[in-house]
Amino acid sequence: MNIPNQITISRIILIPLFMIFLLIPFNWGQWSILGADIPVHHLAAAVIFIVAAATDWLDGYYARKHKLVTNMGKFLDPLADKLLITAAFVSLTGLDMFPAWAAVVILSREFAVTGLRLVASGDGEVIAASIWGKWKTVSQIVAASAILLHNIFFELLSIPFATIMIYVAVILTIFSGVDYFIKNKHVLNKSM
Repeated sequence: MNIPNQITISRIILIPLFMIFLLIPFNWGQWSILGADIPVHHLAAAVIFIVAAATDWLDGYYARKHKLVTNMGKFLDPLADKLLITAAFVSLTGLDMFPAWAAVVILSREFAVTGLRLVASGDGEVIAASIWGKWKTVSQIVAASAILLHNIFFELLSIPFATIMIYVAVILTIFSGVDYFIKNKHVLNKSM
């Protein structure tokens, strides 16, 4: 297993740690930072989430730079993204910090595209992430981070940045999902 794939695996390993800090109501108090009141355990969860999300960029950069792109990496990387995003949005929905309708839209797209990838892999084809899929992932990470950080930095300006990013993430999620199916309709046509 090469280094980029190990980095991807580390992202998966960080998910339970992220969820522990987010979901267990540790009584560590809260901090007021730039107009936002944030429980310390949410801040810890946010840091873990952001570090895990950063490994998405790191593994891809390292794999391309050192020509270590593998089919396993093309499969594992989007899977790790989906696991991290699913853990974040399901947990935030359970904490009433993320709207359930948005979680359903986002997770439905993730399952649909994963299904498409599975059908393609049955024919020996690997569907790599598209540019829209990458932007979708970035928007989801930014939305989750803003929520986890209780809209820090923007609270002083009364800008609902986290809410805006939820809508941006949903729009990019839908658009990128439609884009995957249009560009890969041959996969579905072959499987029928």
